[in-house]
Amino acid sequence: MSVTALIETATQEFKQKLSACCEKLEIERLTPELAEQVCAGLSQAISAAGVAGLRAFLEGYENHSPTLLVKGALFRKKQASAKTFLTPFGPMTLKRNLYQADQGGPSYVPLDALWGMEGEFATPEVREAVLLACAHITPDETALVLRKSALFHPSTTAIKHIVERTGDFINRHADCLDASIRAEEGPPPDTLVLAASLDGTHVLLDEPGIKQGRPPERPGPQTPDESATIYKQAVVGSISFYGEKTKKDSGPKRLVSRYVAHMPEAGAPTAKQRFEAELADAEAKLSPHVRKVLLLDGQRALWKYVEHNPRFDDYEKLIDFYHTSDHLSKTAELLFGKGCAKAQRWYNTYREKLLTQDGAAQQVLRSIDYFQRHRRLSKSRRKDLKTQRTFFRRNQHRMAYAEFRRKGLPIGSGPVEAACKTLVKTRLCRSGMRWSRQGGQRILQLRTYVKSGRWDSFWKHYKQLLFANAA
Repeated sequence: MSVTALIETATQEFKQKLSACCEKLEIERLTPELAEQVCAGLSQAISAAGVAGLRAFLEGYENHSPTLLVKGALFRKKQASAKTFLTPFGPMTLKRNLYQADQGGPSYVPLDALWGMEGEFATPEVREAVLLACAHITPDETALVLRKSALFHPSTTAIKHIVERTGDFINRHADCLDASIRAEEGPPPDTLVLAASLDGTHVLLDEPGIKQGRPPERPGPQTPDESATIYKQAVVGSISFYGEKTKKDSGPKRLVSRYVAHMPEAGAPTAKQRFEAELADAEAKLSPHVRKVLLLDGQRALWKYVEHNPRFDDYEKLIDFYHTSDHLSKTAELLFGKGCAKAQRWYNTYREKLLTQDGAAQQVLRSIDYFQRHRRLSKSRRKDLKTQRTFFRRNQHRMAYAEFRRKGLPIGSGPVEAACKTLVKTRLCRSGMRWSRQGGQRILQLRTYVKSGRWDSFWKHYKQLLFANAA
């Protein structure tokens, strides 16, 4: 089909549709209602023109041969088959020639194969809009937003189908997609520090498990230990690039962060493998002078993972300062009491020491021991204080905050802490939500591309991979 014919078809349809809409208008005086009606008429005309033009364009490539040889198999033309596709302009019904092999089996529609729509009902443009929206909001909300802002209006069921089908393809090929994306990336040119972090956050799974927490003690109906749902920990990783300090006594400027996230999995092997793949790519592209830092909170399982993994041997390791500050606050409360001025002064003093003095963690331990001897504490407070003291004793070699600050290194795992909220909690932990591991991963995978600033690159490589697999 010629471009001229395409333009003429779309233009004619636009004129006819808009003329029909305008015939019903009272145009003597401009009112808000009239402007709204004209906007609606223009939208309808654009939709009709887009559908007519696209249909005519595609029909120009129809194959009318009586037989076709496809991958060594002979197919014969059987009939014209109509199918409705969801396009950026709205639903479009298209008649295509359907072919069947002599020995039976699946049919073949050459026109669908040519424009990459075998087995699909929504065009790539529609799928991208749906997936991008569902990375942020629910299918019901996506249907409402598109109904109000787009020319195509998929149902909630259709949206769920797109997310399920496309999301599963993306997750099956995630390693290949990520490698293609990373091949086009590099660290920011001003990078001085690479900081890696891992953390976990709980997600409610739609599967049975043992209920956590204390058993009920009040009178009333008792619930069984087995629950229809269970919380498990999803794992999030961040790889952040830092530049120069922004001002005196501040941390270095964060230039960009990239993320991985995975639904709960025993031992988190997939999350760790993808995290290490991101790190390996970043490390290979870094200048030799760039320092490498590993920042974690106090989770012993994560520290055990990194301490026994030789790939992290050349990283400078630190426990997140704000996590340490939280333990310091709890210690002050246990020593002096809640809301006490002495507790606040003690906390302020040792927080400042941790930031400015080498070996400050040992000073914290000595102070804890001193006040334990000289203050009359209850048995329960002594027990809780022992837990806090153990934290400082076990992690004191990971609390070189003053040294890190002198070197211009970050001391907080803020990017991964924030990612736990923005990647996981914001989308997967809304009221009443519970997830299958596969369904949650579809959304997490999409959100990592969004939050890592990789969406456009991801979508380009997704289409390339999809069409290559269909060829």
